[in-house]
Amino acid sequence: MSGIKSYKELFIWQKGIKLVVLVYKLTKSFPKEEIYALTSQLKRASISVPSNIAEGFGRQTDKSFNHFLNISRGSLNEIETQLIIAKELEFISDDNLFNEIMLLIEEESKMISAFAKNLKN
Repeated sequence: MSGIKSYKELFIWQKGIKLVVLVYKLTKSFPKEEIYALTSQLKRASISVPSNIAEGFGRQTDKSFNHFLNISRGSLNEIETQLIIAKELEFISDDNLFNEIMLLIEEESKMISAFAKNLKN
């Protein structure tokens, strides 16, 4: 990671922040009775993605960073699953935003995997 001074320079972190913003926008339209259930879970999982990237960067060892990248990737799977559930329950009315988030999850997962592979080498 030579030359990188801050986790904020990492494209995977920047995309993670974008994901949080989009998830928050999407969940605004969820039923109010879901505020402590699916809405809360989605928000926590989305926040986990860039947060774990930042924490892993701060650990300053590639092995530790890889561990936190794996947690971030797990959170992406969690978000994807929860969004599919929300879609099945008809909580999502904005198909464009849903599709944008699902595409972002796929891209972010691939980028994190590639980044982790580079750390190992």
